[in-house]
Amino acid sequence: MARTVWDSSVGKKTVMAVSGLIMLLYLVAHMIGNLKIYFGAGEFNHYAHWLRTIGEPVMRYEWTLWLVRVVLVLAVVAHAVCAYQLSRRDIKARPSAYLHRKARTSYATRTMRWGGIILGLFIVWHLLDLTTGTVHTGGFQEGHPYQNVVDTFSTWYGDVIYIVAMLALGLHIRHGFWSAAQTLGAGSRSRDRVLKTVANVLALVLTAGFLCVPVGVMTGVVS
Repeated sequence: MARTVWDSSVGKKTVMAVSGLIMLLYLVAHMIGNLKIYFGAGEFNHYAHWLRTIGEPVMRYEWTLWLVRVVLVLAVVAHAVCAYQLSRRDIKARPSAYLHRKARTSYATRTMRWGGIILGLFIVWHLLDLTTGTVHTGGFQEGHPYQNVVDTFSTWYGDVIYIVAMLALGLHIRHGFWSAAQTLGAGSRSRDRVLKTVANVLALVLTAGFLCVPVGVMTGVVS
């Protein structure tokens, strides 16, 4: 039964919807945590340390954090695989492009695929920059996330990469949330306007919330 669901287009869209909502919940929590940087290095570094001690003493140091990471990796992989497979099915079913693009198709809808690729590449860069320090500029300091963030956004390319990725994220959420609601059966004529409004608000709030961090560093508010 599981294989039958996975092989169907509806099953893949459901996996995409559920995995997308998991990532959305994480993004909301991550954005709120990021904004703690405005309260100073002590507050931000303490928050980063707290993430590693969640669940103690039942859970050992970093166990909960690693559990969250595993769930997120599975969600990202499942989301990407389903998106790719559905895209291939769409191409096979329609080998010739439409002569006329649908007039009411939104920009976010048309750029979902490219946006997903941009976000996938950004996730890799973001982890190498602020988690492992592999591509970090300015000398990565283990246990000092505040200074690492300031270092990253003190470079023009760090700002450009992050801003482009967050704009792509906003467009992705704007269309993805509404699409997930339709897939999971939450959509209807009476609720579509509300769902689209929620999608727009979520996209705007998350984009602005994440962009507050590099803007704070660039303007000297965070230093």
